[in-house]
Amino acid sequence: MGRRFTGYLYCALAMVGVGSTVVVSKLIVHGLPPFTATALRFGIALPVFLLAMALTGERWPRVGWREALLLIVQSGSGSVGYTVLLLSGMRLATATDAGLIAGTLPAVAALFAVVALRERPGVMTIAAITLATAGVLVCTVGVPDGPPLADGAKAPALWLGNLCVLGAVLCEAVFILLNKRLRTPVSPLQMSTLMTGIGLLLALVPALLERPWTAAFDPSAMLGVVYYALVPTVVGFFLWFAGASRIAGAQASALTALVPISAAGFSAVFLHEHMNVRHGWAFACVLAGVALIALEGKYRNGRLARSQPLRGLGRQHAPDACVKVDRDIRSGC
Repeated sequence: MGRRFTGYLYCALAMVGVGSTVVVSKLIVHGLPPFTATALRFGIALPVFLLAMALTGERWPRVGWREALLLIVQSGSGSVGYTVLLLSGMRLATATDAGLIAGTLPAVAALFAVVALRERPGVMTIAAITLATAGVLVCTVGVPDGPPLADGAKAPALWLGNLCVLGAVLCEAVFILLNKRLRTPVSPLQMSTLMTGIGLLLALVPALLERPWTAAFDPSAMLGVVYYALVPTVVGFFLWFAGASRIAGAQASALTALVPISAAGFSAVFLHEHMNVRHGWAFACVLAGVALIALEGKYRNGRLARSQPLRGLGRQHAPDACVKVDRDIRSGC
């Protein structure tokens, strides 16, 4: 019981950290361009991952050209694309809405598995995808325009920011699917280091084109980037994988429901945002979808264990949509 409780605690803390990135992103975008902030995040996190590899004695995996290309595309989508779109969306969206949309990742990953990998969805997976879609629509459709800008012009509609956040979730889902195409075994630490290093290289040139040195220095934005790099990225990585190794995949997947909850909590405390009836309905849809994904994983896991009892298959072998979310949600996002 102690081992499982520790696993729950570690995974829960990791997901709370993911939810906090939504609020931190709100602070970063007002002081740094998106590619510059992305490059700084990876530049700060990379030395920590390299040191961890040196201390643990891990070596770089040997991959062919095909897998090297997959890794580049993975980092471009799950690391750079996710961060840039999230930061861009936070210029327009509220942190509460963004956190709710980010919480749909398990259902979005399941949808991509059905569309791109032609996996056969179960009834609960279909219901989870439907609920996640409903939650996004509740956040996006019918949202009034934002407040006037400083120059008196009307702000862009908040739904555009929500769509950018949804695009970030889609990028992370692509990252999850591409990871299934890798043939060479890559450990979590190796993957995180590779995603961070490649992400830094991909974001560096666009960051230089943003000419960040011409902008005024914003201490709060820089502190936000340092927090993003060290706490959710590095500390969250160790917490998630330490916890996921102690509990079943379906149980770890269910804990991703803490992402929208923590994002809403941090938004209320630090940004003074308030929830309304629309947010309540969106919360219900997103959390119900995550619960159905977890139940589907538990059901398939038990069925697999009963069909192959002699191979020791059990809770470690959750279905793809859950396993990849569990293993990769902290690798590059």
